[in-house]
Amino acid sequence: MSPSISPLIVRRDRYDVSGLVEAQFEPGSRSRVLRNLLGIARKREMDRAEAEAQLLAFDRFSSYFMADHRFTAADIVGMHRVWLGGIYQWAGKFRQVQVSKSGFLFAAPTQIPRLMAELETGPLRKHTPCLHASRERVIEGLADVHVELVLFHPFRDGNGRLARMLAVLMGLQAALPPLDFSGIKGRERQVYFNAVRRGLDRDYQPMQQVFEKVIEKTLLGFRKRAASSARISPRSGTA
Repeated sequence: MSPSISPLIVRRDRYDVSGLVEAQFEPGSRSRVLRNLLGIARKREMDRAEAEAQLLAFDRFSSYFMADHRFTAADIVGMHRVWLGGIYQWAGKFRQVQVSKSGFLFAAPTQIPRLMAELETGPLRKHTPCLHASRERVIEGLADVHVELVLFHPFRDGNGRLARMLAVLMGLQAALPPLDFSGIKGRERQVYFNAVRRGLDRDYQPMQQVFEKVIEKTLLGFRKRAASSARISPRSGTA
């Protein structure tokens, strides 16, 4: 579900931002699909378009960002633009509207440039490239960067997915297989959101626990696939 726009921000005298494209929904979408460049009004169709664009974008990111790359705020902006630039006019631009999810307000738009600069000089500089010697330090880095980026919510939409893509790229730097977030659903989804909220108090331990489970699930799946491939691979030899 896309974050909702706070009605207190959308219309308030001279601070009215209701004319911004990012505050608008596609006509005929019943306020379920944001105004877009493709004229898509059905949510299922938009979900598919965004997912297909995400796969293409991630292929590009995984070949572009090397294991020794230190990520910056500009990288994150560029990733958002590459992914959603063909769908939304506001892709790769910091949002100008206040957004919330389930009653939780994300960072104020006016604070986003400063917060992203702090993300770059703080967690990103500390934890990327993600070449920590221990698994514990890798998990700490993944949790720190992920919580801050989600709390900032710098873009109108796609923030959680972008944060997960960044986590996968950091994981690849740490020699992990692509992280599998499919287990974050149902009750675990609420655990995840609670972990994000705990970040307001600089408490990253709950998100570290989330990433510990994600990595365990990822490695288990990787070992199962490797074992299965080994069983079905034809034996090589000479006649």
